[in-house]
Amino acid sequence: MRKIFVFDTTLRDGEQTPGVSLNAAEKVEIARQLERLGVDLVEAGFPVASPGDFEAVQQVAKTLKNTAVVALARAVPKDIEAAAEALRESASPVIHTFIATSDIHIKYKLRSTPEEVLERAVAAVKLARNYSELVEFSAEDATRSDPAYLRDVFAAVIKAGAGIINIPDTVGYTTPDEFAQLITYLKENTPGIDKVRISVHCHNDLGLAVANTLKAVSVGASQVECTINGLGERAGNAALEEVVMALQTRSQLYQAQTDVNSRQIAFTSRLVSSLTGVGVQPNKAIVGKNAFAHESGIHQDGMLKNRNTYEIMTPESVGLTQSQLVLGKHSGRHAFRAHLTELGYSLNEEELNKAYQRFIELADKKKEVTDRDIQAIVEDETQKIEELYTLEYLHISSGNTTVPTATVIIKHQDELLQEAACGDGPVDAVYKAIERATGIDVYLESWSIEAATGGKDALGEVTARILADGKSYIGRGSSTDVIVASAKAYLRALNRYLQDTASNRPQRRKAAWE
Repeated sequence: MRKIFVFDTTLRDGEQTPGVSLNAAEKVEIARQLERLGVDLVEAGFPVASPGDFEAVQQVAKTLKNTAVVALARAVPKDIEAAAEALRESASPVIHTFIATSDIHIKYKLRSTPEEVLERAVAAVKLARNYSELVEFSAEDATRSDPAYLRDVFAAVIKAGAGIINIPDTVGYTTPDEFAQLITYLKENTPGIDKVRISVHCHNDLGLAVANTLKAVSVGASQVECTINGLGERAGNAALEEVVMALQTRSQLYQAQTDVNSRQIAFTSRLVSSLTGVGVQPNKAIVGKNAFAHESGIHQDGMLKNRNTYEIMTPESVGLTQSQLVLGKHSGRHAFRAHLTELGYSLNEEELNKAYQRFIELADKKKEVTDRDIQAIVEDETQKIEELYTLEYLHISSGNTTVPTATVIIKHQDELLQEAACGDGPVDAVYKAIERATGIDVYLESWSIEAATGGKDALGEVTARILADGKSYIGRGSSTDVIVASAKAYLRALNRYLQDTASNRPQRRKAAWE
């Protein structure tokens, strides 16, 4: 079967999802998991965009050993030079340069001409080849470009040294048959195209990103560009998990396969959802919580007789085994660490000790501790945020005939800050008390909660999104007490905001009792 290269752009295009912002440490954590997942290329960011993006690409480039690291660059010398510098320590660097080729983009966005665009494309690829053995060139808005002009541009950049040519459906405009016709035309008419890798990058504006990607594979594309959970601009990108599992489940149809370890899919989806703060819809294919759920009596009857009646793949094939953790509160750290390794985590001593302590505390409260509980604990304890403010104490008074009141003690460096506040509900009271203790006023954009596992004693996972200085910051917290989880999520969002504005950190105003 043909090998299909998987190019993951969660850290670049996925991060362009409205409201999502990942710091360097979070990008490294996701990149490590993508390497375990088995993708061939990880697009780590757009180095020239900001110092933070440059640092993130640089850190990912240093970290990954078996996966190519890609940096995005416009067809502009300073972009390419920034990408090359960020990738300098990568074992397998790839510079990905692009320029728009559609008439509407050339005229209105670039304010240029087709001739000038072709010259810039060639110059960019030649410059990039000075720094990287493998260069990818993308013709932005390719599916709305003139096919003959697109052929000329691709022929020129291939001659200039591009090893991968990417055909993006930038605005999600094309349909499977149209896309197949375009790729077939380019394959048959572009000099040198048989010597390079043909890649496709599809957006989901019409809900066709995965369908278009698979159609491209069927007519000869050898690289697919995707994101975990389908994250990305507007309606998102082709979802990696859907493309990979379609190729795996229908391998005889496509006669193609990837090197992705599908058993890491569910874990990767969960990690990305946790760090980006973007939840996965319940009916999402492959990784949604209902993807392998059966409610209809007819379906249940069929499943009991033979799982193949209503499941075309097994939950285990994507890592959705609902195994119960065999460890208990008397288990030692060595056994706990070994189980974390099986789950795909690599913790330092401090993180291990914190997670182990949380595990012991949870084992005292719950009858059953599942792998999903463990994942929630580890994600909660290892979020890469400088903890400037931490929760030391929380007390709530609430009820249907009582004004909700919260008392908190917040630790800031070596200082304990105590405050109390009333609110419309217990969570509102806690958040107002935290604001009074820290002296930081922000706007709560959204708050959501979901149960990490089933049962009355399930861990509650809260996501809080705040707005400060015109930017959104996300915090997540988990606990069997949803009020505690809410407080932790809010503090993490505040800490993320303060970390982002470290150079001009606001001074805490004194509380009334001081």
